[in-house]
Amino acid sequence: MKVLGILAASVLIAGSLSACSSPSAQSEEFQVVATTTQVTEFTRAVVGDTGTVTGLIQPNQSAHSFDPSAKQLLALSQADAVVINGADLEPWISDALSASNFSGEIIDASTGIELLAAGEAEEDHAAHAAGDEHAHGEGDPHIWTSPLNAQVMVNNIATGLEAVNPAYATVMEENAASYSAQLASLNEWVMANFDQVPVDQRLLVTNHDAFTYFVSEYGITFVGSIIPSFDDNAEPSAAEIDALIALIKQSGAKAVFSEASISPKLAKTIASEAGVKVYSGDDALYSDSLGVTGSDGETYIKATIHNVTMLMNAWGYPVLPLPAELS
Repeated sequence: MKVLGILAASVLIAGSLSACSSPSAQSEEFQVVATTTQVTEFTRAVVGDTGTVTGLIQPNQSAHSFDPSAKQLLALSQADAVVINGADLEPWISDALSASNFSGEIIDASTGIELLAAGEAEEDHAAHAAGDEHAHGEGDPHIWTSPLNAQVMVNNIATGLEAVNPAYATVMEENAASYSAQLASLNEWVMANFDQVPVDQRLLVTNHDAFTYFVSEYGITFVGSIIPSFDDNAEPSAAEIDALIALIKQSGAKAVFSEASISPKLAKTIASEAGVKVYSGDDALYSDSLGVTGSDGETYIKATIHNVTMLMNAWGYPVLPLPAELS
């Protein structure tokens, strides 16, 4: 809070200086701020050329713990709307909005999406076996990992922004429909790939609990995660690590997947102990964050294609050609 207080003062000073140096202290252009990298992409797809979208969280940054800069607070103070992932993913957003004196509309992209608890997709969630004290009752906030959920998020964003800027409602509605069609095509491609793999071979081990909706959507068995938590800053105990290694060996999983925004060190150690391959570096999965420009995960669609490609490689099945609209 002390840091946010200092940043808030910086925002006020910057705003005053801007007002002194310009006849208009704030641009009349439609201005939107979005939180996560995924939500930022969805919002830009909807807004198109009708305004400016500023993303707060940058590629490969954690979505769970974030401290906005003075520049970002200034952007919030001038925004007509802020788009959040919702589902309690951004615990820092309330303080940021207060510190920036934000007075626009808040659009929650998670509206209408049923939240799943970690392990709800599988009756025997390996990471929560035998009295695991880290078992969660709250909903998993990583809703975007399912392309079908992403479609709902895009629709929520479009509906919210159309109300804020009705002059461009038709354009934003058309933009949303176009992007949603790509997401529908992406979902069909993912299903076609996974349909090649027997259900009992669709096994996944990751860094942390970030793929609940993805595994639920596509009939994947989530063997377990290194960090038994939604929060990628949590740390597993030695007993939890030993239990996961045993589960990997017992399940027949062929790989451990690191995630692009998390250090792969522990994933490599566990994979080595379990005698399986580790997917890290350029082969890591994209979960909490999209990748930098030029990477396989620079967009939501590319990141999903990358993740599916890595899974199919690990399971030993061919990756199907992309449809023209996704190429």
